[in-house]
Amino acid sequence: MGTSSRLQLQRTDFQWTGLREKDFEMDKFVIRGGNPLLGTIHVSGAKNSALPLMAAALLTDEQVILENIPQVRDIQTERNLLAAMGATVELGYGKAQHRTIIQCDKVLNPEASYELVKTMRASTLVLGPLVARFGRARVSLPGGCAIGARPIDLHIKGLERLGATMTVEHGYVEAKADRLRGGEIAFDKISVTGTEDLLMAATLADGDTIMQNCAREPEVVDLANLLIKMGANIEGAGTSTIRIKGVAKLHGAKHRIIPDRIEAGTFIVAGALNGGDLHVVGCDPSHLTVVLQKLEEVGVKITKTADGVRVQSEGSLKAADVATEEYPGFPTDMQAQFMALATQAEGTSIITENIFENRFMHAQEMLRMGANIKIEGRRAIVRGKTLLSGAAVLASDLRASASLVLAALVADGETIIDRVYHIDRGYEQIEEKLKGVGAQIRRIGELLPKRAGVVTKG
Repeated sequence: MGTSSRLQLQRTDFQWTGLREKDFEMDKFVIRGGNPLLGTIHVSGAKNSALPLMAAALLTDEQVILENIPQVRDIQTERNLLAAMGATVELGYGKAQHRTIIQCDKVLNPEASYELVKTMRASTLVLGPLVARFGRARVSLPGGCAIGARPIDLHIKGLERLGATMTVEHGYVEAKADRLRGGEIAFDKISVTGTEDLLMAATLADGDTIMQNCAREPEVVDLANLLIKMGANIEGAGTSTIRIKGVAKLHGAKHRIIPDRIEAGTFIVAGALNGGDLHVVGCDPSHLTVVLQKLEEVGVKITKTADGVRVQSEGSLKAADVATEEYPGFPTDMQAQFMALATQAEGTSIITENIFENRFMHAQEMLRMGANIKIEGRRAIVRGKTLLSGAAVLASDLRASASLVLAALVADGETIIDRVYHIDRGYEQIEEKLKGVGAQIRRIGELLPKRAGVVTKG
């Protein structure tokens, strides 16, 4: 490989030493609304599944091969984190760009530093695997979207129940244990990352573990399926009670990540706007049952197909109320997108956010576009149908940025969305996917030859 080729790989890989966080903050989306979305759009692998699956590779010294992994910023952050610990992480390129091979046979530094994880809440997922296999871990308190508290105390209490000694100081959580031992864990509140973290830790604990009040998300089931392939003994994933019989050692495995149900739901809502006819392929409709039911209540025609969901908007939409709940309820990660849809529905919709206390920041930006929204504590009252107009708006978090894209797709005129690095954390090439089905959307201010999140390392 010549010098120029090596430079190209370094520039498109986030290991490029000149890359800084603020470099992504300059990117913006420019969207001109009014075009119906027509055609087929493909769903990527689930980011919220890929992150714990990558962390699970810490539980073995053998190779873990993950397929259908999305090329988004959070995945690259996780890759950098594992690499900083001493792991080997190979991302495919070309036709194999959605495959990742991880081998953690030489983990010399079981620490997740603040600089590496400050943009990602999922950093806590390495805590359980590290202490389970190596007997110690030092993990920075998490960063990520500013949408409310996601207490790490559930992780700490659970690991203490498994015999770990836990301390929190100077912004870090430290865990130590000669070997974890099985125990009973009852979560005070349902936590997806808490369930995943302690599930991984319990696989290598001495004895049996019973976890109660567990999260039931498809991503938890996906993690359990990988762990079982690695030799873990797990029963009950996908229910509120999970039982784990600890084993002495886990081995490598190959696994295909489930589709991203939130990306699929986002595109389905996009197809419901502007009288579109959109086929969202590569998703699992069974993961979206409540979302699809709610869209049908609003007046969207939903047809389940052999490989996804066809969404058609026929006539006017009508208002409907939504309250977010833990799975299998209406997902908090779809609340912002539903709010964008509610602005185009006739009547008054009441949206109640029961998961996070600070997840209506997108409403203020929609008001700038002409929406009629009133916030009352955990409730948003949306009156429609309103004519949205293009404006300059600011993305505050991952799902908020997606909702602003949806609002812009139906707005009159041109919308400029700033700080789209948020959306790059969880959506793979969203502008290219939407452009392929008729949206007028482009990215400006990009500094790198490749878009943020795409890695072409060979």
